[in-house]
Amino acid sequence: MRLLLIEDNARLGALVVDGLRQDGFVVDWCETLEDGLEARGLAAYDLILLDLGLPDGDGLDLVRRLRRNRDSVPILILTARGGLGERIAGLDVGADDYLVKPFDIAELAARCRALLRRPGACLGVVLQAGNVALDTTNRSLQVAGAPVAMPPRELALLEHLLRRAGQVVAKTLLEDQLYALDAEVSPNALEVAVSRLRKRLAAAKADLTLRTAHGVGYALMAGQAPAGAHD
Repeated sequence: MRLLLIEDNARLGALVVDGLRQDGFVVDWCETLEDGLEARGLAAYDLILLDLGLPDGDGLDLVRRLRRNRDSVPILILTARGGLGERIAGLDVGADDYLVKPFDIAELAARCRALLRRPGACLGVVLQAGNVALDTTNRSLQVAGAPVAMPPRELALLEHLLRRAGQVVAKTLLEDQLYALDAEVSPNALEVAVSRLRKRLAAAKADLTLRTAHGVGYALMAGQAPAGAHD
């Protein structure tokens, strides 16, 4: 899941980015409304985390602008404005949730997951294909009923492939969802992640094959690959 954080407090922004990335989210961080709008135009985000008191304006203006443009991306407001009237105003202009500062990162992550589980959002509860089941709420993976540990990046890759099991998922889409705009990504980073995921699935005896559509992308297909196959 890819999130956009618009927050001008450097210390809080760094804490939020670090905490949510550890929870498996990809997070881009901007400090002004202008930069946030630019980022929104560059990437597809599943959720926007928005401060209200920003150097170049009020975050509510961004909410209004996005909603006028029929942009339905979920918006979670993060602000010190905790009055009832202010919370109502934020929700009435089109925000989806409101979290008052100071807050705990664990609660923020839980609220993000709750918004992303809403109908039409990107986060289902359990994704399953063959004997592989990924609980997206607690980020737990099971193969044939047995728990399997997997690093966050490979787990995120698996999630995107499970959501489109049986279909080829474009490399550009996977790269967009797995890496933040400021991430230093090597040219073959995705290929390395795919190779590691393929090995982990094989070691866990998953009855899925991770196939490569050369020059296009990757697909999870039913059935195990023959020994030594890496297509």
